[in-house]
Amino acid sequence: MFATVVCALTALVALCLYGSRAHGYWRRRGVRHVRPLPFLGTYGSVYLMQKSTTQVATDVYCRFPEEKVVGQFWASKPQLLIRDPEIVKRVLTTDFAHFYPRGLNPHKEVIEPLLRNLFFADGDLWRLLRQRMTPAFTSGKLKAMFPLIVERAERLQARALAAAHAGRELDARDLMARYTTDFIGACGFGLDADSLNDENSAFRKLGAQIFSFGAKEVFVAMLKEVFPDMCKHMKYLSRVESEIMNLVKSVLKSRNYEPSGRNDFIDLLLECRQKGTMVGESIERVRADGSAARAELDLSDELIAAQVFVFFAAGFETSSSATSFTLHQLAYHPQVQRKVQEDIDAVLSKYDNKLCYDAVKEMTYLEWTFKESMRMFPSLGFLIRECAKKFTFPEIDLTIDEGVVVMIPVQALHNDAKYFRNPEQFRPERFSPEEFQSVEKFVYLPFGAGPRACIGERLGHMQSLAGLAAVLSRCAVAPGPSTRRTPRVNPASDIVQSVRGGLPLRFIPRTQKPL
Repeated sequence: MFATVVCALTALVALCLYGSRAHGYWRRRGVRHVRPLPFLGTYGSVYLMQKSTTQVATDVYCRFPEEKVVGQFWASKPQLLIRDPEIVKRVLTTDFAHFYPRGLNPHKEVIEPLLRNLFFADGDLWRLLRQRMTPAFTSGKLKAMFPLIVERAERLQARALAAAHAGRELDARDLMARYTTDFIGACGFGLDADSLNDENSAFRKLGAQIFSFGAKEVFVAMLKEVFPDMCKHMKYLSRVESEIMNLVKSVLKSRNYEPSGRNDFIDLLLECRQKGTMVGESIERVRADGSAARAELDLSDELIAAQVFVFFAAGFETSSSATSFTLHQLAYHPQVQRKVQEDIDAVLSKYDNKLCYDAVKEMTYLEWTFKESMRMFPSLGFLIRECAKKFTFPEIDLTIDEGVVVMIPVQALHNDAKYFRNPEQFRPERFSPEEFQSVEKFVYLPFGAGPRACIGERLGHMQSLAGLAAVLSRCAVAPGPSTRRTPRVNPASDIVQSVRGGLPLRFIPRTQKPL
């Protein structure tokens, strides 16, 4: 009996030591840090689903106001939170060669199929995909895709007007998610999802399913971080993998694996594949003489499915979150709302009240308002990079090792009075060119910055502005009986932030002519 107890205690001590094996990392380097717990690191409240990752990062940022960097731990992995804009610039651009990985795949050799996409991929896979796909997001391609956006914006307008005439509350979060889903169906898959009219749209359910993080997903994430080798074959996305793969393969088959002329995302990827094997200089490997090795990649059906998945996932959650939060803020700031509507009305009057690419480009005050919403509540509340090789930050004479994760707390920077005067105020004018020029660079980062900035920024931006213009040209928004002044963040939010309980608002008809 005694021997059994001793063995059990020994095993428990060994397990705790394993779970805290790197927890002296920042203390040895003289970096102020948050005290970690075995296995959980400094993210216990995230694993217990009490706070989102963004909320934890913001708390740490505010807790150490005099520090340029703060040490944290993701499970037992050292993580460095950056508070200084100059160091942010160094990570994202100046010394990008040392920080090109996102570090979102705990096991480098085993990556599940849907995570082999432009957002999650690292190294040569990322570089070759980015190199080949960048031309697919030019202004010309965006303009060619815009008629697909307008069709969905008109349906969005009709649904908002129906709720307005019925005098009932409507969840702006769900409304904009349906619009975004229809946009992705059309521009991504070449399909008419019609979730704005079909309450039981399968495509809408698929979008919701992608982001239905629960205790199981959080537990899998923790296991993969703590035991990367043992749990390398566990998957985050098993719940949607077969559906996405089958959907993409059926679309490819229907087009005979060739561009169809629809100018949607799958067409653009098929055009990329027609150009042949992707070839470039390796970012990971060098030859014996020190020159970059040659890297090659073929765009398989599975890789196309992974890119379409991230187009769906990133576009769905980020755009619907940003646009619905914009409507929420306008509901509580009627004077700003009137200025937005005056801007929209003036521009549309020049285009026969028709929404088009050029019209949206001219809606300056609407754009400032959207940017202000993304400042207050950025869809991506933090950016993350991994140190690819040992690096010394000259500003603070701190050397970190390969594998250390670097976090940039975007929401905290966006709401710091040091950079944005009275950050709690909703004031679109702060994005006028005259005023925004005075803002220190690398503190406003809703789409990231540098070589790994969001490749779909302009597309997402235009789609969001088109949706907002369609709604606000015909409807005003106001708080409803169940509207909360300060939305509650969903603690299960991970990379992309979401709110709990939706954003219910009243929609009120205006008298302008339809688009």
